[in-house]
Amino acid sequence: MEQGSGFATSSIHSQFSRAYLTRNLILAYQSFGVVYGDLSTSPLYVYSSIFDEKLRKYRTEEVVFGAFSLIFWTCTLIPLLKYVFIVLSADDNGEGGIFALYSLLCRHAKLSLLPNQQAADEELSAYKYGPSSPAVAPSQLKRFLERHKTLRTILLLVVLFGACMVIGDGVLTPAISVLSAISGLQFTEAKLTNGELLLIACAILVGLFALQHCGTHKVAFIFAPIVIIWLLSIFSVGLYNVIHWNPRIICAISPHYIIKFLRVTGKDGWLSLGGVLLAIAGTEAMFADLGHFTALSIRLAFAFVIYPCLVVQYMGQAAFLSKNLDLFPNSFYDSIPEPVFWPVFVIATLAAIVGSQAVITATFSIVKQCHALGCFPRVKVVHTSKHIYGQVYIPEINWILMIFTLSVTIGFQDTRLIGNAYGLACMAVMFTTTFLMALVIIFVWQKSILLAAPFLIFFWSVEAAYLSAAIIKVPEGGWVPLVLSAIFMIVMFVWHYGTRKKYYFDLHNKVSLKWLLGLGPSLGIVRVPGIGLIYSELATGVPAIFSHFVTNLPAFHKVLVFVCVKSVPVPYVSPEERFLIGRVCPRPYRMYRCIVRYGYKDIQKDDGNFENQLMLNIAEFIQMEAEEPQFSSSESSTVDGRMAVISTRSIQSSLSLIVSGHEEVGTSNSIYSSKSATLQSLRSVYEDENPILRRRHVRFQLSPSPSMDPRVREELMDLIQAKDAGVAYIMGHSYVKARRSSSYLKKLVIDIGYSFLRKNCRGPSVALNIPHISLIEVGMIYYV
Repeated sequence: MEQGSGFATSSIHSQFSRAYLTRNLILAYQSFGVVYGDLSTSPLYVYSSIFDEKLRKYRTEEVVFGAFSLIFWTCTLIPLLKYVFIVLSADDNGEGGIFALYSLLCRHAKLSLLPNQQAADEELSAYKYGPSSPAVAPSQLKRFLERHKTLRTILLLVVLFGACMVIGDGVLTPAISVLSAISGLQFTEAKLTNGELLLIACAILVGLFALQHCGTHKVAFIFAPIVIIWLLSIFSVGLYNVIHWNPRIICAISPHYIIKFLRVTGKDGWLSLGGVLLAIAGTEAMFADLGHFTALSIRLAFAFVIYPCLVVQYMGQAAFLSKNLDLFPNSFYDSIPEPVFWPVFVIATLAAIVGSQAVITATFSIVKQCHALGCFPRVKVVHTSKHIYGQVYIPEINWILMIFTLSVTIGFQDTRLIGNAYGLACMAVMFTTTFLMALVIIFVWQKSILLAAPFLIFFWSVEAAYLSAAIIKVPEGGWVPLVLSAIFMIVMFVWHYGTRKKYYFDLHNKVSLKWLLGLGPSLGIVRVPGIGLIYSELATGVPAIFSHFVTNLPAFHKVLVFVCVKSVPVPYVSPEERFLIGRVCPRPYRMYRCIVRYGYKDIQKDDGNFENQLMLNIAEFIQMEAEEPQFSSSESSTVDGRMAVISTRSIQSSLSLIVSGHEEVGTSNSIYSSKSATLQSLRSVYEDENPILRRRHVRFQLSPSPSMDPRVREELMDLIQAKDAGVAYIMGHSYVKARRSSSYLKKLVIDIGYSFLRKNCRGPSVALNIPHISLIEVGMIYYV
């Protein structure tokens, strides 16, 4: 019997392992079209970038062998050793990229600069992600960083600099990939001129950006096969060239050839490292796109397919060049056997488009994450895939990228100059990742500095050699990513600075709760039927717009809910943990607080159900407060009471409200329930302007329960009656200005820069999906 049980356990384990491996193999297949398009197209332009005018005077077989040896060891040390074996292990709840590393650091070392963080955020399940090692005393380095705000600000600037360089990749990758792919037409019988090639490249680029709104998922099923066919093509061509031209190239794997290369070429050889690093351009995508796949699937795809195919292709090109020393300018297409030239050309063009698509999508994701950190103006974010969560499209950024890409393509018309810019951008991102990874080893993995230091020193030494060579080429095109980064960094700094100043103004001008308590439950004003949702960035206290509103219009809704929508340093917040509900004043005041939490990769969708979810959450809180002693303190002692996470699962099981309703097309529930003739008359106009907006029209009833506390029943009835009377959204329409005593620079940043960005970005009500017909805006001037 025990033997049979053992067989059953072994069989289940075997099936689980087989299913796990199968899933990862499928994900590895899918990753070719999303992750590796950029990296796999680098053979198009690497050798032509290495052997520029300065290095072409060293036209010997030994120099070619040395160049290949450099490429081989670069691909081995950075993508394979650093990323596949080390960096991919530093995921944040399965997410990767610069922001994932920063998020891990913010949680484990308290380095975050997000202003409205709370202790309750640390109870999120995603917040605790990481190695579950026993608590250790904080290191001196950790205490030092946490104590100095300047250092935390510098860390954020480093992260934003890396993010800006990723955005630079989104500009440069399409330009160099497409231009390199179609450059083969110059050497065919057609003999196209530079102007004609440029026209074709621009047409492809415009088409590429014009189709972004469709989303990657629309054509994802053909992306992976294109890249796989491309990889098989370059592997086959590379193998043929090795056998046909110079099998001795295999010996160049020895690092001895690197020493000989640098000894012969000297300073020119060192400068050529700016071309060598293009062989690993796109490596960061392995980590940045981790959230769509698994670490194992990406490791399998790279180690068993990408790495061998690229090495053989570079080896084949080197074998061809060692016997054809005059064909450096277009070495890739010249090395292709004539019978297969056109098929390879077509697949190369398609692969270049696929690689560009992946980088553009990654740029949208980076901008979305910058916004979640409060470092980028509000933009329209469209979720493009029902199956792949996190794939987004941002129209404004798309067209800005297209303008920059076309400008670079038309302005340079030369893949060598664009390659100089591209190399600098890629290496700057890797340099930043290495630094953040060293901090993760210390603070997150809780390893010794003696382990992190060798990692940092070794990889920084390797990357510094490439980065220095790329920086030398700043006058020859390398200035482009620096200018692009400077533009985006200025935008991010101005927005972050203005937003923080506005937040601290709100924080220092909160309404005194003692003053509210002194007014009594009526607040000294007329309490009219309905629910008032007052939006603010404050997670505690009553915002100044409330007193500003009641001062000018001495009436307010019977039920008040202070709503704060905020970002937390985790990638995703589960729906069960999204709402945090509390009470602002004692029970008779009918004033509540609702904090809605989103991760940096979460998307705020308008499902038309927020009002209903809020009602259910508040009702559940009211019952929880009565049943659980820790929430029900005495009436007078709770001023700004404890917050509770309300799970949607617990609501369904324990709530005493009966929910009935159906889906409506058109406007918000508040219009249907409102007794106002004006709102009813505006309904048809609003529906015409918003034909696709669907909202559930829900009615709530209190279930008969004799055991219910009379005070709870009364409060729930007030809530239901207020909901039936209508819901209004109150927001501050703010004008932020610098004080008269401020410096000229501060006035420039606030009065011109921040004001311009606020006027030209999406309004907060639109970003929060607030129905315009139910919105009340309270004008306020902030002197910061």
